[in-house]
Amino acid sequence: MKIILAADHGGYELKEQIKLYLTGKGYNIDDVGCFSTESVDYPKIVNKAIPKILASKHNAGIFVCGTGIGVSIMANRHKGIRAACVHSEPYAQLCRSHNDANILCLGGRFINFDQAKPLIEIFLDTPFMGAHHTKRIKMFDD
Repeated sequence: MKIILAADHGGYELKEQIKLYLTGKGYNIDDVGCFSTESVDYPKIVNKAIPKILASKHNAGIFVCGTGIGVSIMANRHKGIRAACVHSEPYAQLCRSHNDANILCLGGRFINFDQAKPLIEIFLDTPFMGAHHTKRIKMFDD
């Protein structure tokens, strides 16, 4: 699995901590930016990341902006993307098991790394349940 990381300036510091953590766990990481706390428009960063996510059904994304909302809205404008703005462990589990989310969106101004870590682990470790959920997922892109 390749994990595509993306952030704007509001999520830069959390993204960097996530990158260190996931690299240490042996994940293949592709960081598309941003690379400082200098102001940047998150739609541009998200649009750089989306083709990399869609390149393989095994790829996943972790996007971070100030709230997680902006990057999730932008990502979900793309066919084949199911981005979830997550702030709790049940949300992390359900976005994967029921919605087959392929991007985890986090708010760098609202959660710290210690809070983000279990959300990331749950997101990466939870399989999609399939069954009747598959029909609903197909409706997203129809």
